[in-house]
Amino acid sequence: MKRTLCSALIAGLFAGLAHAGAPAANPAADAPSAAPGQAAAHARSGVDTGALDAAVRPQDDFFRYSQGKWLKDVDIPNDRSSWGAFNVAQDKVETQIRTLIEQASQDRNAKAGSDTQKMGDFYASYMDEARRNALGLAPLKAELARIDALKDKKALAVLAARFERLGAGSPVSMGVHQDNRDSTRYIVDISQSGLGMPNRDFYLQDEARLADTRAKYQAHVEKMLALAGHQDAAREAKAIVALETAIAKAQWSAVENRDPVKGYNKMKLADLARLAPGFDWAAYLKDCGVAGKANEVIVSQPSYLQGLDKIIAATPVETWKSYFAFRLISAYAPYLSQPFVDESFAFRGTVLTGAKVNRPLQKRAIAEINRDLGEVVGKVYVQNYFPAERKQQVEEMVHNFLLAYKERIDTLDWMTDATKKQAQAKLAKISVKVGYPDKWRDYAALAVKRDDLVGNVMRSRGFAHDFDINKLGKPVDRGEWEMTPQTVNAYYSPEKNEVVFPAARLQSPLYDADAEPAINYGAVGISIGHEISHAFDDQGAQYDGDGNLRNWWTREDGEKFAAKGKVLVAQYAGYSPVEGYHLNGELTLGENIADNAGAIMASRAYRISLKGKPAPVIDGYTAEQRIFMGLAQARRGKARDAALIAQVKSDPHSPSEFRVNGSLRNHPGFYEAFDVKPGDKMYLAPEERVIFW
Repeated sequence: MKRTLCSALIAGLFAGLAHAGAPAANPAADAPSAAPGQAAAHARSGVDTGALDAAVRPQDDFFRYSQGKWLKDVDIPNDRSSWGAFNVAQDKVETQIRTLIEQASQDRNAKAGSDTQKMGDFYASYMDEARRNALGLAPLKAELARIDALKDKKALAVLAARFERLGAGSPVSMGVHQDNRDSTRYIVDISQSGLGMPNRDFYLQDEARLADTRAKYQAHVEKMLALAGHQDAAREAKAIVALETAIAKAQWSAVENRDPVKGYNKMKLADLARLAPGFDWAAYLKDCGVAGKANEVIVSQPSYLQGLDKIIAATPVETWKSYFAFRLISAYAPYLSQPFVDESFAFRGTVLTGAKVNRPLQKRAIAEINRDLGEVVGKVYVQNYFPAERKQQVEEMVHNFLLAYKERIDTLDWMTDATKKQAQAKLAKISVKVGYPDKWRDYAALAVKRDDLVGNVMRSRGFAHDFDINKLGKPVDRGEWEMTPQTVNAYYSPEKNEVVFPAARLQSPLYDADAEPAINYGAVGISIGHEISHAFDDQGAQYDGDGNLRNWWTREDGEKFAAKGKVLVAQYAGYSPVEGYHLNGELTLGENIADNAGAIMASRAYRISLKGKPAPVIDGYTAEQRIFMGLAQARRGKARDAALIAQVKSDPHSPSEFRVNGSLRNHPGFYEAFDVKPGDKMYLAPEERVIFW
């Protein structure tokens, strides 16, 4: 199973700040905060003083102190389930991209097959609501007929392979990834899939909110089938939800799926057939395009396939036909006529995330083109909006973070020299990518038509599928990016042992090119430190410097690391973003380790950047205070309860509040910067703090 770890930041004393560590007076404390998408006015320090809440002590709740006024004044837009600094940055990117794509759409003389033609015609096809409404369900009729022709369970495998190409999903998912024990080669990975709700918890847990979601999901399935003309939609919906519930029971939990060793089960194709004989694996792999290109696979969850085999045997063909019909309609509903679009959003947008209205058509079009023509768009985005000097600035920051880790590993008091040597060897092999790839993906084989939206989406997903299949038997392309340059995010790949920072992550409000560097070592540096830390979190630490699963820890150090992890799990399990819901400390452990280590390394890397010079105090803020303010304000955000519940159940990242407060409570420098003492709510006794790196 593929793993990519990513992220997605006061001068004088206020009355009520009892300790001396608060910055000096803030004349802009009462300035109005920025509305969604509006740039905030920054002081020379880079701190958004208009977001601060003077009524909150930093020693008690740093998250609300650093952005409390913003949290009070800014509403989540109706078409969003959450809002924050990353959303502002992504909106800015979408506006820039929209300009480029609309220009392409208006160029009717673009050469056929050119990037301009592909972008422009894809956009035009998405925006043509009149044609979509006139066509209704017609674009799916050929695929629906394929489903209706299903005669026996043996043919399920062929249908599942077709759905793999369509990106519509089935109970089995197939991908091509680096072999975790031989990172120089690609291998086929088979894993669990097939649910219509975010994960198994939504089907199996007894909580009242989830029970209500299940009832609404069944009603949604019924409505979708009724829109497609099914006469007995209620009966079919009940059978589909029962089938998905059985699939959910067989699946591994999100926590179990975090174990890369447990998920590495290499077997020959004959062994795969014996594991689940009720599924025609030979036909499935043949129709996926794998036949003749692979003689072994990785099975991520063997017991799931055994359970699925029993489910296939117990489920009538007619139920499978209903299931696949719904999955197809659900996957392509956003590209059909308005009734399908509305019903899809009613459940996936409103019920699952709490969003009140759908995003504007233009923004949905841009998001789709970003997914399907990612590097076509990325190339023109970088040409127009990413200055060359920004790449150099961030590369220098990353260099300082790597030096900080090198120094820190040598001084760790809990790790033996033998493990330190191995950690240093891995650190030295980390590769760094900033901005955009050196080589762009070639989309020449992808046909885009101005009057065929559903066809464009189908061909795009088939193109992506073929792109992966064609890797088999070839050397690993270490220049390939797993995110586009216009993505506001970053990631660490354990198989490639690389950190990647796309261009869009390196812009305001997440990066301030005009501010003194400390704020950026908090706002962008926390992301840099976070991603490097993934090389040494509870999952990444199981890979060596070449990207192979290999235990390079002494037994003693491994036990110490695990013990620290248990303490951090308990810490975060105590946090509750919504009444009745606590964080899953095991699910979020890797991201929490990265958040904690990233914050500590931001301070160390900034000191390295000074090259022995004293750190300036600016606008009453020490450099350390500016780092923490940058960290917190880059992660400013708020979310609807439905979105928070979905995050708690399925996302390995903690909500913003706990990414900030949770990491700083373990950071020794935070206590010094803001004079945090026993009795303060942010205070943790030294023996309760967890420091890995």
